[in-house]
Amino acid sequence: MTWKPEKYSSASPYLMVRDAELTLTFVEAVFGATRLRVHQRKDGPGIAHAEARIDDTIIMMGEVPEAAEAHIHVYVPDVETTFAKAIAAGGKLVQELKRSGDGDHRGGVADGNGIVWWISTQDDDRD
Repeated sequence: MTWKPEKYSSASPYLMVRDAELTLTFVEAVFGATRLRVHQRKDGPGIAHAEARIDDTIIMMGEVPEAAEAHIHVYVPDVETTFAKAIAAGGKLVQELKRSGDGDHRGGVADGNGIVWWISTQDDDRD
């Protein structure tokens, strides 16, 4: 008996965004995400629900006109390269890359919907 889609984790972040296409394009360009399911609205233009896989995690999202800001933390193998991709993909700088003292080398970039992506590599260079 299957109770969840194959290769999905039991819990997934669900983002409420103004424009799902903006966030889908951003995560594809920055994290190499793969689109899984995209359901168009039946009552007009736009995306009712979308999903993308980033490594071993599924990010889900739906469109709402007055979406609130959200934050997602993503570990990547090379924080400097991924951070540069985020800026090149139109991301707005929230926090420069820095060693945080907890073993992470991390920075923050907001996508076109205001979702803040905390991009990090654990490097154990603790302050």
